[in-house]
Amino acid sequence: QQAAFTSRRPSVERELDAARAAIRRAARRHGNNTSSTPGTWFRGDDVDYALLARVYRNPAAFHRSYVEMERRFKVYVYEEGEPPILHAGPCKNIYTIEGRFIEQLEFLAPPAAGVRTWDADRAHAFFLPFSVVQMGPDASKGDPELYANGIRALCNANTSEGFRPGKDVSIPEINLYDGDTPRQLLGPSPGLSARPYLAFFAGGRHGHVRDLLLRHWKGRDPATFPVYEYDLPSTTGGNNSSSRNRRGRDRQSDYFAYMHRSRFCLCPSGHEVASPRVVEAIHAGCVPVLVSDGYALPFADVLRWESFSVSVPVADIPRLKEVLEGIPTAEVERLRDGVRLVKRHFTLRQPPERLDMFHMILHSVWLRRLNFRLDH
Repeated sequence: QQAAFTSRRPSVERELDAARAAIRRAARRHGNNTSSTPGTWFRGDDVDYALLARVYRNPAAFHRSYVEMERRFKVYVYEEGEPPILHAGPCKNIYTIEGRFIEQLEFLAPPAAGVRTWDADRAHAFFLPFSVVQMGPDASKGDPELYANGIRALCNANTSEGFRPGKDVSIPEINLYDGDTPRQLLGPSPGLSARPYLAFFAGGRHGHVRDLLLRHWKGRDPATFPVYEYDLPSTTGGNNSSSRNRRGRDRQSDYFAYMHRSRFCLCPSGHEVASPRVVEAIHAGCVPVLVSDGYALPFADVLRWESFSVSVPVADIPRLKEVLEGIPTAEVERLRDGVRLVKRHFTLRQPPERLDMFHMILHSVWLRRLNFRLDH
């Protein structure tokens, strides 16, 4: 997806200036490292404000920024007519978020148009809804002005491959096999006492990071540190055949069962730097372990990822178990508190709801249009 902006009308820039001023006032009033107060958070939320301060870079500034976005931000969506040869993003595979985001933005219509406007003079951003999956992330480079002024929204937010953290938007990768969140991830997640495994991974040998992970850890300690390739055992107890010989739905159930029984879920890069396991881990109440280099994390303008995940450099893969065993139980619980708090931001709703993934992506674009950092 691509968003570009213009400053044709002074009133648009005045709106942005007013929003910046409001956010600065909120940030000064509450400070960067102090907890928020009930009057500065979202209505209906029963939250621990010390936890907010640990998970969000500046809770008051984020709240003000989000409210200003709801109040002011308008996006003009370009329409290319029929058939939509460029923007038919996928809605039922590893790039689900692309198709769902494009679809949802185009579905917005009066009287509940929300962020969308049909008046180009009122727009703060212009959405060019073409599929990065179909055209590639560098498609906009063919037009230097578009590339210079555009905001690319990408799952593969790899800084070593041209992703610009201050300009582009990192969006979570999510794999919805049938278009909906798997039912195994919809219920409450077990506590630590019901999680006998230290960490878990199952997946293909895609890319050098996973190859290194599997070479070091595959089959080494299945009792406490299960790492599998395509040989994930059944969790039903009645079938010892490998996952390769079982139906897809059964394999998926086994996969999520292992996540629910693990304290940490390993999320190594594959062919691309992002992994859908990050979102799956968060929904399973399992602390994500990010094993990658050069990954610009989604919503990092707002969230302190260190408060709900663990980052391990690729070079430290041989020490993975040692690193995770060294994290005290009390810290694991604190990380899981953070996981529960941010789960709403990594959830796709239909229709979208406040603070869900769709709106958090919009907020990331909003911040770049403002050219504003919430941690300052």
